[in-house]
Amino acid sequence: MPPVGGAGQGGTYGGQPTPPPPPGAPAAGNGFSQPTTYAKGQPTPARGTRVGGGNTPPGGTPAAGVRRPAAPPVSGGGLGRTRKARLRVTKADPWSVMKVSFLLSLAVGIIIIVAAAVLWMTLDSLGVFDSLGKTLKDVTGSDTNGGGLNIMDYVGFGKVMTFTSLIAVVDVVLLTALSTLSAFIYNAAAGFTGGIELTLAEED
Repeated sequence: MPPVGGAGQGGTYGGQPTPPPPPGAPAAGNGFSQPTTYAKGQPTPARGTRVGGGNTPPGGTPAAGVRRPAAPPVSGGGLGRTRKARLRVTKADPWSVMKVSFLLSLAVGIIIIVAAAVLWMTLDSLGVFDSLGKTLKDVTGSDTNGGGLNIMDYVGFGKVMTFTSLIAVVDVVLLTALSTLSAFIYNAAAGFTGGIELTLAEED
């Protein structure tokens, strides 16, 4: 006949009291702080089974009513979710636009000057100007005075760089002014239309 009462709690066995364990012996229990009494004839729960539903995992007893959260669904075939946000550009600061456009146009002007200098030196090293000068002298010169048109008077390095620098300065002034004016025009248009709508995406 199975004992009635928790192990180590001093239950009854066949109507006779069960002697308590000897001093110093480890108490055998199932992890419950209060003794549990089962009716006569009711089977004792198997070891590792929590009374009240649910199984006790090996190595510990979970708290009652605690459930493991389900893993979040992953979309895109395991590549992560993509979060999207829709934003509107309702105003462009003209001062910041002017500063950025000035720096960009200044960089473009410097690139133009450097590119013109490199191109002129490359053509001069290849002898292009000398060949064109001889051809023009032969075409425009005369047998009596030996004169003719000198191409270096028009495409010399100094004149080319002066003309290129003038173009770069005009480029800086025009691009800066046009960009700042465009910012004012955009702000006025955004007041009526709400501005440009952007959709930003962020991948987890």
